[in-house]
Amino acid sequence: MGNSLKTILAFVPSNKCQRYLLEDLEEMPVDKMVDLSGRQMRRLPVHICSFRELVKLYLSDNNLNHLPPELEQLQNLQILALDFNNFKALPLVVCTLKQLCILYLGNNKLCSLPLELRLLQNLKTLWIESNCLQYLPEVVCELRLLKALHAGSNALRSLPPQLRSLRELRTIWLSGNLLADFPPVLLDMPFLEVIDVDRNSIRFFPSLAHLPGLKLVIYDHNPCRNAPKVAKGVRRVGRWSEETPEPRKRSGAVIEITLDEKPLLPPAAKSEPE
Repeated sequence: MGNSLKTILAFVPSNKCQRYLLEDLEEMPVDKMVDLSGRQMRRLPVHICSFRELVKLYLSDNNLNHLPPELEQLQNLQILALDFNNFKALPLVVCTLKQLCILYLGNNKLCSLPLELRLLQNLKTLWIESNCLQYLPEVVCELRLLKALHAGSNALRSLPPQLRSLRELRTIWLSGNLLADFPPVLLDMPFLEVIDVDRNSIRFFPSLAHLPGLKLVIYDHNPCRNAPKVAKGVRRVGRWSEETPEPRKRSGAVIEITLDEKPLLPPAAKSEPE
């Protein structure tokens, strides 16, 4: 089916046209997964919500800005992908899906998250990158089982101190924000394994050598004059990372030392719940 035809049919609300878009998906697949990514849909066909044993639902890369209340019927859902859509607010019906482990909300137009998000107490991975967040919503700090937080490419200037309560958090991705200082709360999170603050405005890095769980810190593309000190065996990606913590000077000129390899990025593929 050509993309142009899909685009035209996506605007037609009739059930016949919507089923044509879904390629006759009338019964729940054996693998309990439905992938409707890239269909140019403006609304989710309600009959998908009748697949009550559904575990994975991918709705990425569409034109969605709302979801039907019938979505609440999918109480077995563990993975929900809503990235690359037109959501200005997270539909509250998502917060009724209490078995969710992974929630993709990246590349939308979100400026905040609802307090009802705290109901998703099984959530382990949250993607909110590439939105319009000027602050990290404090409700995120109530997701007690959260292990990975992807919050890059927003407009964050700081992190709430309540973040330290997330004792299961292992990776935090903050690349491409507006951080002028290294977030102090991260210094009180010894269980963190990966910290990514690439492409911010941090001018000075405190020592991270006291963080026993740290395995990787990415701090490249900051206007810093020092590298963060880390414990032995911790990998650093950024200027002077394989040399002394301070820039070497020769004849009054600062020599920048960079790695040839690219910094590690969050995995592109949709991951499975642990």
